[in-house]
Amino acid sequence: MMKKMSISTSKTSLVLFLCQIISALDVPLDLSQPPTITQQSPKDYIVDPRENIVIQCEAKGKPPPSFSWTRNGTHFDIDKDAQVTMKPNSGTLVINIMNGGKAEAYEGVYQCTARNERGAAISNNIVVRPSRSPLWTKEKLEPNHVREGDSLVLHCRPPVGLPPPIIFWMDNAFQRLPQSERVSQGLNGDLYFSNVQPEDTREDYICYARFNHTQTIQQKQPISVKVFSMDSLNDTIAANLSDTDIFGAKPVTERQPVLLTPTGSTSTKVELRGNVLLLECIAAGLPTPVIRWIKEGGELPANRTFFENFKKTLKIIDVSEADSGNYKCIARNALGSVHHVISVTVKAAPYWITAPRNLVLSPGEDGTLICRANGNPKPSISWLANGVPIAIAPEDPSRKVDGDTIIFSHVQERSSAVYQCNASNEYGYLLANAFVNVLAEPPRILTPANKLYQVIADSPALLDCAYFGSPKPEIEWFKGVKGSILRGNEYVFHDNGTLEIPVAQKNNAGTYTCVARNKLGKIQNEVQLEIKDPTMIIKQPEYKVIQRYGQVSFECIIKHDSTLLPTVTWLKDNDELPDDERFLVGKDNLTIMNVTDKDDGTYTCIVNTTLDSVSASAVLTVVARPNPPFDLELTGQLERSIDLSWLPGDENNSPITSFVIEFEDALHEPGVWRYQTEVPGSQTTAQLKLSPYVNYSFRVIAVNRIGRSQPSEPSEQYLTKSASPDENPANVQGIGSEPDNLVITWEPLKGFQSNGPGLQYKVSWRQKDVDDEWTSVIVANVSKYIVSGTPTFVPYEVKVQALNDLGYAPEPSEVIGHSGEDLPMVAPGNVQVHVINSTLAKVHWDPVPLKSVRGHLQGYKVYYWKVQSLSRRSRRHVEKKILTFRGNKTFGMLPGLEPYSSYKLNVRVVNGKGEGPASPDKVFKTPEGVPSSPSFLKITNPTLDSLTLEWGSPTHPNGVLTSYTLKFQPINNTHELGPLVEIRIPANESSLILKNLNYSTRYKFYFNAQTSVGSGSQITEEAVTIMDEAMASRQVDIATQGWFIGLMCAVALLILILLIVCFIRRNKGGKYPVKEKEDAHADPEIQPMKEDDGTFGEYRLFSFVSSAPI
Repeated sequence: MMKKMSISTSKTSLVLFLCQIISALDVPLDLSQPPTITQQSPKDYIVDPRENIVIQCEAKGKPPPSFSWTRNGTHFDIDKDAQVTMKPNSGTLVINIMNGGKAEAYEGVYQCTARNERGAAISNNIVVRPSRSPLWTKEKLEPNHVREGDSLVLHCRPPVGLPPPIIFWMDNAFQRLPQSERVSQGLNGDLYFSNVQPEDTREDYICYARFNHTQTIQQKQPISVKVFSMDSLNDTIAANLSDTDIFGAKPVTERQPVLLTPTGSTSTKVELRGNVLLLECIAAGLPTPVIRWIKEGGELPANRTFFENFKKTLKIIDVSEADSGNYKCIARNALGSVHHVISVTVKAAPYWITAPRNLVLSPGEDGTLICRANGNPKPSISWLANGVPIAIAPEDPSRKVDGDTIIFSHVQERSSAVYQCNASNEYGYLLANAFVNVLAEPPRILTPANKLYQVIADSPALLDCAYFGSPKPEIEWFKGVKGSILRGNEYVFHDNGTLEIPVAQKNNAGTYTCVARNKLGKIQNEVQLEIKDPTMIIKQPEYKVIQRYGQVSFECIIKHDSTLLPTVTWLKDNDELPDDERFLVGKDNLTIMNVTDKDDGTYTCIVNTTLDSVSASAVLTVVARPNPPFDLELTGQLERSIDLSWLPGDENNSPITSFVIEFEDALHEPGVWRYQTEVPGSQTTAQLKLSPYVNYSFRVIAVNRIGRSQPSEPSEQYLTKSASPDENPANVQGIGSEPDNLVITWEPLKGFQSNGPGLQYKVSWRQKDVDDEWTSVIVANVSKYIVSGTPTFVPYEVKVQALNDLGYAPEPSEVIGHSGEDLPMVAPGNVQVHVINSTLAKVHWDPVPLKSVRGHLQGYKVYYWKVQSLSRRSRRHVEKKILTFRGNKTFGMLPGLEPYSSYKLNVRVVNGKGEGPASPDKVFKTPEGVPSSPSFLKITNPTLDSLTLEWGSPTHPNGVLTSYTLKFQPINNTHELGPLVEIRIPANESSLILKNLNYSTRYKFYFNAQTSVGSGSQITEEAVTIMDEAMASRQVDIATQGWFIGLMCAVALLILILLIVCFIRRNKGGKYPVKEKEDAHADPEIQPMKEDDGTFGEYRLFSFVSSAPI
C-alpha cells in the first residue's frame, strides 16, 4: 500500500503565467491612468451591530483618485456625520458604533466613486444590514401524549434572524439528541418521529438556535413527550371501567408510509445556478420507512450528488440548468410505499461570458470593449461612462455603442474614461469597470535585467518579458546576445511576452534576449536559464505491518541535483510528526521505537528543493492481540443447552479468526476454567451444550493471527438441574496384582459428569466361560476395587456402572480382564544350536504349554556366555549375554560370537510376572576364523643394508596360527612405491633380520598372520637404512665453507675490474672482446650427483636422498 506523488513545477509555473497575463494589462503606476477599484465590501454586507462598521473601497490611478459615496441613491456627506470617517488615501468608510452610534441607523445601500482627471470608477451597490438574533417568543407548550407507534413532529419555529440561525436539538445536559432513520431533524428545524417508542419519553426536548454572526445561542422552552405503550394503556382503561364495559386499546399495529413533509403528491422548487440544491422527504410509518431518490427521465448527476439525514435529504452541489427536472422520493416499508414528485427549476443570476477588460490605446488607434453575460432569464446590458448612464454622458466622437459592445475609432487623449457595464435580471446583477486609457509611450520591459531562471529538466521553462508600451510593442526572443530569432515548435510565445519552452532540456540552458519594439522605440533585456536534474526518491518507504511495542523503520533515499539543497520532511497522516522521542528521524529514514496503536497511519516522506518537490507515502498498520470480548449475555436457558452472545473487542488491525469459549464449574471446580468450544471469528453467538448439576459461568477469548486476547469478564452463573449420570467411567481394566486377586480400575467421572450429588460406582465381575452369576459391589467415588481369592490367571468379565442419588447411568459395556499372574512352571525343551559361521549361530527350542505359562506370554529369553577360547585354553570371567525374543517365537539368531570358542546357553519363558525355569545348558563351539592384526611391529637396528623386525602375536588369534606374511617395498622421494617383495614366516617366529637392502632407502612393510581359514588384517610400518659414511663425509654444504665464500668474492671482484677496464677502453675508441669463461671442471668431490630420475639403483637412490642443495 504505497503511493507516490510528485508536485510538478509546471503547475506552479502555470499559475505564475496566468498572473503575468493579468499584470501585463496593468499600466505602470508612474503613467497617467483612470481609477481602478481594487477592493470593496461584498454586495450583501451583514455587520455585527456591536462593532464599528467598515465599508471598504480602495482604488488606484494616476493622479491618485479622490473618493465619494452615495447612500440610498443620494450623496452621502460624511463631513456632516461625526460618527463617519474616511481612511486617509482611501475611500474606506469607518462608522463608529462602539462610541454611541446605532447600527440600525446606518442600514442602507452604499456606493463608492473613485475619480481623477482621466475618469471615474464605481463600486457595486453595497447593501449594509446589521445582523439580528431576536429572542424566542414566549409560549405555553402543552405536553405531547403519544401512543406507541404513532408519528410525531416537534416544531421548533425559531425567531427570524439575519442571517438565519443554525438549528439543533439537545437535552438539559447540553447533549445532542440521538438521531436515526426513525428520528431526525428536518431542513426547517422541526424534529420528526416516523414512529415513537417508549424510550422516546422525556421532558427535555429543547430546540436551540445559533446565530453565528453575533455568536449567540437562543433556547426554546423544553418540550415534554410521554409515550403510552399498549400494555400500560390497557391497564389504565381496565382500572377505570367496570367488568361489563367493553374496553381495550388496540395493540401496536404496523402502518404503511405516509409523508410528513412535503405534503401532497407534488411540489415545486426553484434554485439558482451554482447554489446547492436540497430536497427533503420525511415519512411516518411502522416499520420505519426507507427513503429512495430518483430523477425522472434521467440520472442523478455523478460526483455532485450526496445523501444526508439518513437519505431523507437529497443534496446536489453546483447546480446548473441541466439539473432542472422532476425528482421523486419514494418511502417504503413492508406494508407499502408512498412517493412525492418535486419539480425543480434552475434559474440563474447573471454570470459573465466576457467581462470588459481595460483598454490601452495610442492616439489614432481603434479598439472595443465587450460585455457579454448570461442568465435565466437573460440579463439586460446597460453601459455607463464615468458612473453616468452613457446616454446622458458627454459626447465622444470616437465612441459608438452597439448593444454589448462599445467600438472606439481614432481615439485621442481626451477619449480616456472609465466605462461600467451592468448586466442584471430579477435574480441579481453584475457590474464591471473597464477603462480606456489613451497614451503614447515607447516600449519598456518590466522584467528585471539578467534575471536568473532555474527549472527542472523535462519541465516547462517560462521566461518573463513583462512589457508595456503604447502602441502595444512587438516581442521577439533570441538565444544568446547575438543569436538568431527563436522560431519553431519547440517554443511557445505568449501574448504577455513570456517565452515558454514546454520541455526544457540541458541544452536549453544559457542566455536569452527579449526585444520589445513599437513605432516609438525599441528596448531589450537578457535573462539566464539554468536546467537542474530532477529530485528523485530512489528508495521509497514501504508498507509495514508491525506488532504493538515493536520497532519499525521507513526508508527514504533520494537523488538530487548537486547544486540544490534538499530538505526532507516526514508527515503522519498529512500532519507533522508527533512530538515524541520515540520518533527518530535519520538522514534517510524514519524509525519509530516501541510502536503503539496511535502510530497507525500513513507516513509521507516529502523532499523539497527550491525548484521541485517529490513525496512518497507508505501505510503503517499496527497489529496486536485483540481486546477481550465484553457484554456477555445468557439467553434461551434450557436443561441441556443455553445461548451465549457477546460483543467482540477491538481486533487491533488483525481480523479475529475465532472465539474460544471456556466454562467454570463453581460447584465442583471453582476457579478452574475448562475448554467448552470454539466458533469462527465472524460469529458472536453460540449454543452451548450443558451437563446436569453444574454451576456454569462462561468467558470468551478472541483469537487473531497475533495471539489470544485476555479472557472476557465471566458471564452470570447458571445452575443446571440434577439428573442421573449420562455416562459410565472410561478405561475400565481388570488386571491382577497377585496370583490370587483381580484389581478392577477405572477413570472416575469428573465433577460436572456426575450429573448430581451422591456419585458412586457399581462394580461387577464374573469368571469368563463359566456359568456364574455376576458379583457386584457398590463403592464410593474411588477408582479401583480388588477382588481376592481368585484362581491364578483366569479371564473375567468386568463392568463398572456410575450412579448417583437420582439413579443409574446406562448399562455399561463389558471388558475382559485376568486375575493375577504367577511365574511360569516349565522350561523350554529340545533346545538345539546350529552354528552358521565363526560369529553367528541359530538356536531352536520347543514352546512350553500355555497353561504352564500362568500369565500373558511375553516371549523367550536366551542366556549365552563364552566358556573359553579354544586357541588359548585359558578361562576368564564369565559374562552372560541375554537376547529376548517377543511372542511365541521358537528360534533366534545369536550374533557377535567369537571364533574358535566354546559357548553355553539356556532358554527361559517369560510372562508378566517374570521368568520361568531355565532349560539345561547347551554347549556349542564356533569354528576358526581369521586372526586379528599382530599386536605390534617394531623395526630396529638399521644398518647400511639390513633392518631387524620384531612383532607380537595377534590379540585374537581366532584359531591356530599357521604362519605370518611380510611384504615390503622401497619408497622414493616422490612417494612412489617400488617392487613388492613377499616373505612367508613360520608361526613360531617373533623376529626377522632383512639383509641385502639398499643403503639410505625408505621401505614400507605390511605384516599379518594366517590361520587355516585365511589371512587376518595387516599392520604397516616404515623404516630407512643408513647411508655410507664416506659418502656422508663428502656431502658437506660447501656454501657454508670459508674458502668457498672467499673464492666467490674474488671472482666477483675480478669481473668488476674487467667491466671497468672495458668501459674505459671503449670511451677511448678501442674495442677489446671480453671472453667469459666458465669453470666446467670443478672438483668432482664436491659436485652433486646429476642423476635424479628417482630410480631404485643403489648408488642413484642414495645420492638423491642424501644430497644437500648448494
